Amino acid sequence: MNNKYMRKVILALMVTSFLAVSCNNENKPAENTVNAAEIYFEKSSYDFGKIHEGDKVAHDFEFTNKGTEPLIISDASASCGCTVPEYPKEPIAPGKDGIIKVVFNSEGKPGMQHKVVTLTSNSNPATTEIYITGEVKAKEEKSN
Repeated sequence: MNNKYMRKVILALMVTSFLAVSCNNENKPAENTVNAAEIYFEKSSYDFGKIHEGDKVAHDFEFTNKGTEPLIISDASASCGCTVPEYPKEPIAPGKDGIIKVVFNSEGKPGMQHKVVTLTSNSNPATTEIYITGEVKAKEEKSN
């Protein structure tokens, strides 16, 4: 074999080895997530069924901190002003439970509904979504 061919083969093997080692590191968890809070919902969606326009529906989403650090929820925002979430302001210890209360006001919202509440916390991942769905029957027109 000539030297040029041998150098190309060695270079190709080196590049392949480097890429294989680099790709192998992608599956490792980030070091800062090992000791993190973890918010876990048994059920992350609630279907309120059929209601009449103007009705208010409330649901408590129960969760558990399955992480190793206290869970701190810093924000809960809804996809619409008709949906109001309430969340615990105090840290939730590892292994302990908490509740996110969501109230949906159907006034002016006839038809199928799919509302999203986004929670921001120190968990991994940092944002979590819960959902409330159902159908709002329109008010009947009043005849004169």
